[in-house]
Amino acid sequence: MPSAMAITMAARVGYGSGNKAMPGPIFSFGDYLKQHFRYKTHKVTVNAGLNCPNRDGSKGRGGCSYCNNKSFNPNAHQQLAGIAEQIEAGKRVVARRTGAVQVLAYFQAYSNTYGELAELQGLYEQALACPGVVGLVIGTRPDCVTEEVLDVLAGYQQRGIEVWLEYGLQSSHDETLARINRGHGFEEYTWAVKAARARGLPVCTHLILGLPGEDRDMMLDTLARVREVGTDGVKFHPLHVVRNTLMAHQWRRGGISLLDQDEYTGLVCDMLGRMPSTWAVHRLTGTASRDMLLAPAWCAGKWSVINAIYAEMHRRGSSQGQLLQDCQEVRASERAVACA
Repeated sequence: MPSAMAITMAARVGYGSGNKAMPGPIFSFGDYLKQHFRYKTHKVTVNAGLNCPNRDGSKGRGGCSYCNNKSFNPNAHQQLAGIAEQIEAGKRVVARRTGAVQVLAYFQAYSNTYGELAELQGLYEQALACPGVVGLVIGTRPDCVTEEVLDVLAGYQQRGIEVWLEYGLQSSHDETLARINRGHGFEEYTWAVKAARARGLPVCTHLILGLPGEDRDMMLDTLARVREVGTDGVKFHPLHVVRNTLMAHQWRRGGISLLDQDEYTGLVCDMLGRMPSTWAVHRLTGTASRDMLLAPAWCAGKWSVINAIYAEMHRRGSSQGQLLQDCQEVRASERAVACA
């Protein structure tokens, strides 16, 4: 295993040269990390004890209608002795499972740009001070970023530290965002993405498929609008119902219909074909623990879903960006005919 100093001196490979898609049907975040780091790198989650304006009364109470943070982050409601202890525990787990020798500290629970600037900066720097930490992944809402926070994160990036911002958008349709009590609209997302990317900070956009009131065309329209604004990565999540949420009450009353696994698989493949091959796919599906999950049952495990997505891409003879490329070629041909 390389020493901590060797990792620090030789962690990054080719940074700043732009994303180049790896061979294969999907350009995963793992592929991205292989391109940018010399040694095997993995994310470890951190609970910084922060909150969300949609829960603390600043914008609302109770959060988004589908959200129980504990369903995907078991430590969301408990904080270990400190950032360093959480990272060390995470490093041991990923080293055993994946062989990773360096990590990105993933601030996941709630909104991790929501707080006083000095407090946030102190939390980030605690993580970066830990041996083997070569970057930050900051999960947040697009209405919880400020110019000042972005400047701090851009400063880390300029020092050669990997920094990603993960924005929970879920849908580009304001009526959907209002329906799920999201507390912001597409306009805030557009500003937050442009402000981050103008500073050289890559953005990963979270999308939920199957939200109430949305059909396939609306979901594909969200992808088109995200593509138009620009992003650097995506996370796909199927809508699933977990305990102790407003959506759980709506589902029990019969007010929520959910995608089956085949429908979700097809939608993800449709979207993969329509997005640039340089976007890093950070996640293909989302899950919840069985003790938290109410429906659908297939969201209790990820590998059957991931394998089904790859199998469907293979069956279609498709790859990420292929449909987008075909559409661009058709439009170019139409322009050439029009100009002839």
